[in-house]
Amino acid sequence: MKLYGYFRSGTSHRVRIALNLKGLDYESMSVNLAQDQQLEPEFKALNPQGLVPVLQTNDLQLFQSPAILEWLEETYPDTSLLPKDSAGRMRVRALSAMIGCDIHPINNRRILQYLRNELSVEEEQVKLWCQRWINDGFTALEKLLAEDKERGDFCYGDSPTLVECYLIPQVYSARRFGVDMSAYPIIEAIDKHCHTLQAFIDAEPSNQEDAL
Repeated sequence: MKLYGYFRSGTSHRVRIALNLKGLDYESMSVNLAQDQQLEPEFKALNPQGLVPVLQTNDLQLFQSPAILEWLEETYPDTSLLPKDSAGRMRVRALSAMIGCDIHPINNRRILQYLRNELSVEEEQVKLWCQRWINDGFTALEKLLAEDKERGDFCYGDSPTLVECYLIPQVYSARRFGVDMSAYPIIEAIDKHCHTLQAFIDAEPSNQEDAL
């Protein structure tokens, strides 16, 4: 498999985590978003949206990280990232969607570049924009995690699920944008625990070959 992505892309980061947790071998193919390589014809032949990540297999070209994560779960179920029961799967998917649908999309590079370049928003205001939506999402997530008395060291149970694939890249992004993470002790503890696991360490942006 080949994973086309960028070291600091949150969506690429979440797919790296899932691949690593499942113990799958893949080749990282760098698409430099800072140089707009995702908009070049060569990459748009892989994904007409011009977005990373793209996961290429012998038979398939997969895009959109939520679909990639679900495909990995269905294709390589031995190390499952979803609970066995339907209620558990619903909760994991809901927590994941809080991050993947309601926090990340409005803070991704396309949106921020539009604010900067088209609307001439000052950088400090862009930073405040990011902080606002991350804080809103993390406040709700922290509350839900605190109310779950059966939760172990992770967002659900005692092993990583799809939620961590979404959460850990978002925590990385939150720190980049200066969010005060001390307001979210449970999220911080989960992030710290995840970084005792090699799958998460290896997926870290700073550990990628294209890290700048």
